[in-house]
Amino acid sequence: MVEKNIRNMFLEYPEVIYGFTDIAYSEYASTYKSALVFAVPYGEQLTIETYSEEKFEKGIQVAKKVVEKILAQLQKMLDEYEVKYYIPPIAQNNEADLTAPFSFKFAAVNAGLGWIGKNDVVITKKYGPRVRLSVILINEQFVYGNKILKSNCPENCKKCVDACPHKALNDVQWDINSLRSDIIDYRLCNEKRSLYTKTLGRKNACGLCMAACPFGM
Repeated sequence: MVEKNIRNMFLEYPEVIYGFTDIAYSEYASTYKSALVFAVPYGEQLTIETYSEEKFEKGIQVAKKVVEKILAQLQKMLDEYEVKYYIPPIAQNNEADLTAPFSFKFAAVNAGLGWIGKNDVVITKKYGPRVRLSVILINEQFVYGNKILKSNCPENCKKCVDACPHKALNDVQWDINSLRSDIIDYRLCNEKRSLYTKTLGRKNACGLCMAACPFGM
């Protein structure tokens, strides 16, 4: 009944991609059985030609509001069914290891939403990487998506790699066993984005590697 109602709820959001996965690989597996992962498209699907940091950040914020609305509906529903759940934070909790408590990206590929591109971002067939991911851990069994184990990016495609102004991407083809450090110098990426904190009041959104992706366009 819970799964049916969740799926019916997502009928209200036909633009949103979603799926379920087990989380046996996660430290949360002792408390929650599954993860519901969903991807909300950014407000504007920018290309490298139409990109600006301001427009990219605005698109992120538009998607964030949709995410918050969906999460509120899910919380209300799960509370009514008295189902245990947890919404993990999207961002890392420190600037040392730059890792979040629960990987939204890894959950997304396990749920079948997409694969990891050479830009170290989840690539969906419908929107490419221009989506905001969200996750809610639920202590229920669901019908799980088909896990994606390797990249669908063309091996000779380097558009995201070439778009990075700081050369942080390593031009490495992802598979399920890849490490983040294989694909991206994430410390360099974070360092360069953080340079704008004083002037913008936040890190630079820097979505050039996403805008350059041909998937979803």
